[in-house]
Amino acid sequence: MRLGFVLREVVAGLSRNLSMVVSIVLVTFISLTFVGTAILLQAQVNQMKNYWFDRAQVAVYLCTDFSTLGGCDQVAASADQKTAIEQRLESSTLDPYIERFYFEDRDQAFANFQDQFADSAVVDLVSPELLPETFWINLVDPQQSELIFEAISGLPGVESVVDQRSYLDQIFALLNAGSLTAVAVAGLMLLAAALLIATTIRLSAFSRRRELAIMRLVGASNRFIQTPFVLEGIVAAALGAALASLTIWGIVRVFVQGYLSEALPATVFIQTSDAFAAMPFLFATGIGLAVVASYVSITRYLRA
Repeated sequence: MRLGFVLREVVAGLSRNLSMVVSIVLVTFISLTFVGTAILLQAQVNQMKNYWFDRAQVAVYLCTDFSTLGGCDQVAASADQKTAIEQRLESSTLDPYIERFYFEDRDQAFANFQDQFADSAVVDLVSPELLPETFWINLVDPQQSELIFEAISGLPGVESVVDQRSYLDQIFALLNAGSLTAVAVAGLMLLAAALLIATTIRLSAFSRRRELAIMRLVGASNRFIQTPFVLEGIVAAALGAALASLTIWGIVRVFVQGYLSEALPATVFIQTSDAFAAMPFLFATGIGLAVVASYVSITRYLRA
């Protein structure tokens, strides 16, 4: 009997304030979509870190006829210097830390350069003589690149030693900044959703003030009176969370897996399973926000 009454009150409250309920659904939907996007973006950053950092190489660039960096004086590395560098890499000191390494001459470097910048006019301005010969090194543990710096950077014929992770750090810093921005926007939107839920519940209570007065006169407890209003907020927030969950699934399925994975086949991307993993958090956040905002709002109204 009481359950049926509560459910009827919930339906009545939702129908009386339909426009406000739609507003709650939309604001909750948008805010939780930002939250879900931030979660997926951070998951993508972590996945890319794990993928690319393990594949990041250390490059030992050799002197050219045009380089003045390091120990170079516009003199290309000699054959003896290249042999000395190779022997150092094969030495018992460095061998346990190096998974593999290979040498790239000017012709190979130029061919790779042409492939990488095939659609750029800069290709016409570069010749093989301008590109340095390079030893490319894969480490067993990419975090131990400092060992290569210490052992190789001072050898004759070496222009510079570069860890590719330094380039990746800059990219991931930008992605993390984007993720934090999405979290900040989501926080503001969640605050707006909480205020809107609280306002809607107070308006709903005011529109039923006579009914509430009668219920209090016949001895209904505050918890019994509060329950329909809290459930109204939960229903609206759950609808918003459902729309947000559907949206982030669509983003991953259509945009990430359908477009980005085809446009960038060499990059690893998040899966729809990551979207499903984020959905319980979206529902918990939306419903929890609705419960708190509705309960506080109706409690303050009843005390007034």
